[in-house]
Amino acid sequence: MAKLNLDMDVLRTLVTAQDLGGFNRAAGQIGRSQSAVSQQIRKLEDQVGEPLFRKQGRGLVPTEAGDLVLAYARRILDLNDEAVVALRGRAIEGAVRFGLAADFAEAWLPLALGQFRRAHPAVRVEAVVDGNRHLLARLDRGELDLVLALGNGTRADAYRLARLPMVWIGPAVDRPGAAGQTLRVPVWTAGEPIPLALFEAPCFFREAALAVLDRAGLVWRAAFTSSSLHGLWAAIEAGLGLTLRTAIGLPAGVTLLDAAAGLPPGPSVDLCLHDAGRALSPALGRLRAIVEETVAAHVPM
Repeated sequence: MAKLNLDMDVLRTLVTAQDLGGFNRAAGQIGRSQSAVSQQIRKLEDQVGEPLFRKQGRGLVPTEAGDLVLAYARRILDLNDEAVVALRGRAIEGAVRFGLAADFAEAWLPLALGQFRRAHPAVRVEAVVDGNRHLLARLDRGELDLVLALGNGTRADAYRLARLPMVWIGPAVDRPGAAGQTLRVPVWTAGEPIPLALFEAPCFFREAALAVLDRAGLVWRAAFTSSSLHGLWAAIEAGLGLTLRTAIGLPAGVTLLDAAAGLPPGPSVDLCLHDAGRALSPALGRLRAIVEETVAAHVPM
């Protein structure tokens, strides 16, 4: 039995139509007429022998076969695009020295660095995890080439990728609720000083937490101070205190506290890339692009 080769152009049209919410929008995106796009989809349906869309109201939704083809189409296109980037990336050489805050080191940034390494195997990658101030100081001294940092959006070299809210974080303490639900509860009693788990000074998260509590007239105490993010999360998970940070990279043992906790809302903080105003090499340009794509895919704007 002859094997069926699905048309890559048609698969890309199919995914584009699904992502944009219609064939007419996909047509404008890929530079073809709506009738040409519809003809492509019919050709694919003839190939697989099943309808891929059905009418729902005024629009179309994928059938079960359509969902299956879409899932495979995304994987096929991702592999195709990765192969193209990898082949082109072989011509890029050199070294990149990238600094990032600990908040991102165990979340989604390793995916970005792994993607860059596969696409550009001839480039030597050096990654440094440290506090924001230390990273930017090393960047200014020429020890790093690119830094992803929080809270320094006023620097001349800051390129803002997102603005993130600071949120209160506490231990994932469970108690039974109605209808079998599990409720998250704070770890202090109203009227008592709020126990805080904080980074050592100077730290803008520490400064922000103390400022919002002081403005709200709430009494607090420094229950735990750490120089590492691992230590901070461990203290919170153990119920020693609460902290104010972004919701990026939270471990399983901690949780966000909602308005019912009675804590004042925190400010927002800039997530920025910094390059000290220096010209980027081709390798750094590619790394920067991959970091930007990763942030756009994983961080709410």
